[in-house]
Amino acid sequence: MTKSTEIIPLTPADVQAAAARIKGQVVRTPSLHSRTLSAITGADIYLKFENLQFTAAYKERGALNTLLQLGDNARKTGVIAASAGNHAQGLAYHASRLGIPTTIVMPRHTPMVKVAQTAGHGATIVLHGETFDEAYAHARTLEAEQNLTFVHPFDNPNIMAGQGTVALEMLEDVPDLDMLVVPVGGGGLIAGCAVAAKSIKPDIKIIGVQSNRYPAMHALKTGKDIKGGGDTLAEGIAVLNPGTLTRRVVCSPLVDDVRIVSETIIEEAISLLLDIEKTVVEGAGASGLAALLPVKSGSYRPEFKGKKIGVILTGGNIDPRFLANVILRNLARTGKMGRIAVLLDDRSGALHSLSGIFTKHGANIIDVSHQRIFGVLSAKSTRIEIEYEIRDTSTLDALLADLDKAGYPYEVLTISGTRGGKSLRH
Repeated sequence: MTKSTEIIPLTPADVQAAAARIKGQVVRTPSLHSRTLSAITGADIYLKFENLQFTAAYKERGALNTLLQLGDNARKTGVIAASAGNHAQGLAYHASRLGIPTTIVMPRHTPMVKVAQTAGHGATIVLHGETFDEAYAHARTLEAEQNLTFVHPFDNPNIMAGQGTVALEMLEDVPDLDMLVVPVGGGGLIAGCAVAAKSIKPDIKIIGVQSNRYPAMHALKTGKDIKGGGDTLAEGIAVLNPGTLTRRVVCSPLVDDVRIVSETIIEEAISLLLDIEKTVVEGAGASGLAALLPVKSGSYRPEFKGKKIGVILTGGNIDPRFLANVILRNLARTGKMGRIAVLLDDRSGALHSLSGIFTKHGANIIDVSHQRIFGVLSAKSTRIEIEYEIRDTSTLDALLADLDKAGYPYEVLTISGTRGGKSLRH
């Protein structure tokens, strides 16, 4: 594991000063115990609902702490930032409150909900580049051309100090936490939280979590040569090059580990938080919970079992279309929604007989599609695809047994392909 010998660019006093500076101007979000998630993970889970901030993300804290320390000239000429969304919204909102002009450069693929919300706070929006790094480079160009003050989303001591106030509040609410699990992109949040939390409770474990598609801090921490990139649900932590200041903290003993999680487990975490906690959390915000989820039901991760763990839900700005897809895909993954392709004789009453089997097992048929030409070998046959809702996988097993008994050729269509049934190429 890589250990940094460089001076940490942040002190506990900086975080305490930030807390006093922003008090009353950001939401003092709750830290609540989740009985159900504790049962699922085998740990004692406390959630920090930073998705309840006015702009639905913790980024307000660092942005406001930075803005409040600007000189008169910088306040007059304005600020600029590069952001995939949450830093943009937090900066734009508080700059508008303080009467400071704001320009935000965003990657072109930024979800429209974040673009619209940022513009709604009065910022001038510039869409540029395919990645954060391209947007960042363009913002630095505009900074020089227009004499603006650049506010970095993470690699800035004032930003880090503001974000660290999250940990202060969590330990004030739950002083005996064993562990704090923090989503990591550029590293501003985990840097601030590590400095703050270790100063209060030196034995607390600080665990960072990244998407396996953007594992830069994990690579630095472990010394592994891991490349990243590509589309991700967790665009809020999709950072290829973390900060030079933040990495000093992450690569120091203040941060105990940085883990990576898959897109699939992030999807599951988003769905669980919506279903169990009735709260909307974006992919980046759900990645902390994702790291705690067992690989299979009842098989707890031993390093977390029995521990009292604080999990920061960093933001809730998820595109509604993506959220709908995540919910439906999770229903399919858990077997509560499915699709079966069945080969029928193309004759009167055939579909009625087939649908009777679904009705017998309480399966609600959502959609039926017919295919008589492509992929069907006989002119006397038709391929039927039935999309359904069902109570649980045991009910589905009984339904499939009846399809077998009746002699229907069928395939169960899943997210990853097909499974079970008899060949449809009869």
